Amino acid sequence: MADQLSADEKFNLVTRNLQEVLGEEKLKQVLQERELKVYWGTATTGKPHVAYFVPMSKIADFLKAGCEVTILFADLHAFLDNMKAPWELLELRVKYYEQVIKAMLESIGVPLEKLKFVKGTDYQLSREYTLDVYRLSSMVTEHDAKKAGAEVVKQVDHPLLSGLLYPGLQALDEEYLKVDAQFGGVDQRKIFTLAEKYLPSLGYAKRAHLMNPMVPGLTGAKMSSSEEESKIDLLDSKEDVKKKLKKAFCEPGNIQNNGVLSFVKYVLFPLRGEFCVKKDAKWGGDKIYTVFEEVEKDFAEEVVHPGDLKASVEVALNQLLEPIRKKFESPELRKLTNSAYPGPSKTKTGAKGAKGGGGGGDDELAPSRLDIRVGKIVKKIDMRGIESQAMLLCASIEGEPRRVEPLDPPDGSSPGDRVFVEGYEAGKADDRLNPKKKVWEKLQVDLMISDECVAQWTDKQLMTKLGQITCKTLKGGNIS
Repeated sequence: MADQLSADEKFNLVTRNLQEVLGEEKLKQVLQERELKVYWGTATTGKPHVAYFVPMSKIADFLKAGCEVTILFADLHAFLDNMKAPWELLELRVKYYEQVIKAMLESIGVPLEKLKFVKGTDYQLSREYTLDVYRLSSMVTEHDAKKAGAEVVKQVDHPLLSGLLYPGLQALDEEYLKVDAQFGGVDQRKIFTLAEKYLPSLGYAKRAHLMNPMVPGLTGAKMSSSEEESKIDLLDSKEDVKKKLKKAFCEPGNIQNNGVLSFVKYVLFPLRGEFCVKKDAKWGGDKIYTVFEEVEKDFAEEVVHPGDLKASVEVALNQLLEPIRKKFESPELRKLTNSAYPGPSKTKTGAKGAKGGGGGGDDELAPSRLDIRVGKIVKKIDMRGIESQAMLLCASIEGEPRRVEPLDPPDGSSPGDRVFVEGYEAGKADDRLNPKKKVWEKLQVDLMISDECVAQWTDKQLMTKLGQITCKTLKGGNIS
């Protein structure tokens, strides 16, 4: 197919559905002379979810346009980003990502033989690359490095040096992978502009950058691996898919921050060129759309009901997920999944004959059983009178008088954002804590404030998707 396309047709295919392109003229020039070389990188952190079908569908576009595509499994980046992936799990997570990404590509009909797969540590630990990291670090200011990673690297009050290195390494990858362009989400724009600014200073060419929009998750915010409510996992059962789609934000007539509608636009239409909305015969029966804008218009005008849209996406999504589920039924891949993403260690209460139940079982004291959320205080209150029953988590130090401070979420947080303990992101909270089991009381004794004023459970940090939970001054205080 690519041999029959003109340079302009290839350019249109490469850039369709993108939110922004930096370096359009460079792309057009290369396409006039030869095939374009593009790379897409993914840090091997949390489990990939259905939003990964968005870059996969663009990779399919690149291949249709004749591009040479490299997929980078950025294992070193996963560790540098505030240690989202422990060093001892890096190799296992790379293997998991490779298997699941290949399964996704196969499910949408992408020929794997046209792709090149590379692991970051295969070249990022070389002498030449390391010297370039040092050269780059002598040019990039701390301000520029922090600004570049602001929307990608986990933001905390006391950032590690590793997070400042992350954007520079991603810039160097463009040179070491010998590509013409890098493809990623628009959240990486600041890293892309850092690469354009500094690579020429090292004597390397400035590359073009292709940016996908950020697709809303099921809750209306960005789909995230650490936000269980916002995503559908690639290995979720049909029942789980139905359950999560049923809860998804899909307000009648509202086309803003609609994750269900966005999935139709950025995944189903590019892959299939059409979308069937299934409706009861008394409401007109099924309708096949060949242009997304018509779906959007009918939804905005409430011709298409949210329930019909969700049911139709459910059918299409399960068709994409079924080959992936089947592939991961093999004992080898089940073992790989469990090894790459081990569940939280279990702490027994010591009660004999305790029976497992919902939310992890009555004998498992995982902090993921607590449903902790960011809130907003709209009325000034006397913090000294707060008791734990008020369900407002505070730091405190005993004394005369007792000192109490509310815990502070990271900047940019919104009411309702989930608070989790580092390493326990994927656990499901109890629907209701059984007061007889005293789950809160047993977990609360290990909640404390570190010497850096960071909230912790045992030695693990309390986090939101934007960073650490902190308090202002009460070092070594209790949390209750």
